[in-house]
Formats: sequence, structure tokens, C-alpha cells
Amino acid sequence: MKHAPLVESLIEAFTCLPGVGPRSAQRMAYALLERGREDGRQLAGALTAAMDGVRHCQRCRNYAEHDLCPICQDPRRDAGLVCIVASPADVLALEQSGEYRGHYFVLMGQLSPLDGIGPRELGLDVLEQRLNEGQIQELILATGTTVEGEATAHYVLDLAREAGVSVSRIAQGVPMGGDLEFVDGATLAQALRGRRPFST
Repeated sequence: MKHAPLVESLIEAFTCLPGVGPRSAQRMAYALLERGREDGRQLAGALTAAMDGVRHCQRCRNYAEHDLCPICQDPRRDAGLVCIVASPADVLALEQSGEYRGHYFVLMGQLSPLDGIGPRELGLDVLEQRLNEGQIQELILATGTTVEGEATAHYVLDLAREAGVSVSRIAQGVPMGGDLEFVDGATLAQALRGRRPFST
């Protein structure tokens, strides 16, 4: 079946979203056209506003509507403690834990030379400048354990060492409430390597 050009254009627009193939995009387009015209207009308005108004924070590279994001503007946060994460979704996850009161630096990806993602694309030149300013006392690495995540962590570690900043890494291993029999071998190995003294 051939769609009208505007319908085809709408379907194609939805396929730019991750995990949305042609069939899912067609269902979304049909849903809006059949019974969600007002929702569609609201969606279009929100998309336009976000695309025009959201930028990167000048200090941490997280999403912001002004030069600094709300976290970087908050004077109650510990400016000497900076957590390195790959994406804004990681910031949200850490914030939801309620345990972290420092600042962040959002890489917006991980080192991947094959994909053309090098240190500059991740803003590591900006991080290096911040490290050399002397305000940061500790970096917490919260990158993934993939090959790219490990390469990124080691690159950041080298930058921090050159600046004389201490570096720690979030603990990795067995999840809370998890049974060992259901945990994969690589995760168990990481948990054993990262063990620490037990105290009450």
C-alpha cells in the first residue's frame, strides 16, 4: 500500500527514534492521525521547543536550558567531587539513588575510534581544563564495563593523574537482592575483584 506523501513523511520521521522500525512508526503515525490530532500537535510543539531550547551545560555537558544545568547551579552540591558518566540517563539513575551530592561530567558517549568518537567528541578537553583549575578533588568513574567504557575510564584516569586528582570507581558486581546462581560469571569475577572489608 502506498501512503500519501505527508503520511509517508510522518512515518519516516518516527523511524529516527531508537528501536522504532517501519511497522512501529506506522502504528504511531496512524494513532496520531486517527484519534490523536491534538496530541500530535502537542508533540510537535514539545519537539520544536526542546530542539530549539535544550543545549549542553557549559560545565558538565548535561542537558540544560541555560548556560548551567540545575545541578551545576546548586550551591549545596560538592564542587570538589565529580562523577564521570556516559549519558544524561546515567545522571538520572544516580540522582534517583539519593546518595550522591557532588557534580557530574557527562561524556555523551564513550571512546570508540572505529565510530569516529575520540576524546574531543566526548569533551575530554573540557574535563582536562576543569581538572587543571584545581577545584576538583576526586573523580568517580561511573562508565560501563564494555571495552569502550574501560578505554574511556583509563583515558580519564590518565588525565586525572596528570592533574593530581584522586580517582575512584563505582562498585560493580552482584545486584542488591540478587542470588548468585542467577549472576553471570563475568559479573561474579568483577564482584570478587572489587571485594572490600566487611564491617558492621
